[in-house]
Amino acid sequence: MTLSPKYFEDVYAANEDPWDFASSPYEAAKYARTLAALPRERYRRALEVGCSIGVLTGQLAGRTDALLALDISEQALERAKERNARKDNIQFRRAGLPDELPDGPFDLIVLSEVLYYLSPADLERALDAVLARLEPGGTLLLVHWTPWVHDYPQTGDAVHEAALARVGRGLKHLHAERQGNEEQGYRLDVFRRASDPDSEA
Repeated sequence: MTLSPKYFEDVYAANEDPWDFASSPYEAAKYARTLAALPRERYRRALEVGCSIGVLTGQLAGRTDALLALDISEQALERAKERNARKDNIQFRRAGLPDELPDGPFDLIVLSEVLYYLSPADLERALDAVLARLEPGGTLLLVHWTPWVHDYPQTGDAVHEAALARVGRGLKHLHAERQGNEEQGYRLDVFRRASDPDSEA
């Protein structure tokens, strides 16, 4: 099962910042590591899938000429727009995985804390859609919470392993790291899209 839009609207109706993205030292450190892991200083056209209230979005905007930020929740998007109202290189759009991704190409795609909401079948379709929109030489960055959550269809480890299974089939793996522990931790992986779909180069 993939979690429904109503699940997220209910979450944001109950709490302005349900995962403490704006206030948590853990989240701030994770965002710093996410930005540090990007292999290029600047990107031309970036896509962030699952932007939530826009905390990481605002930081990514400093590394991109143009950033398109997506979320499935209208409430989250409104908060993200308010938070980033002075940044004119960000566009926000309501869209969900795996079927509503905008047309590419993008030279950076960031999937932070979003893929474990998908069923295994929808995850594979989402990865297909993401890679179809990532230009050759472009960067794909995944970062996800790794402890088990009872109402999520998958774990962070499961979704990263699914992405790693595509290495050698259009992806090169550039960087991996784990931070934290079994109670509070995340996994981060960075990939590059190969020019030849059968190559890691």
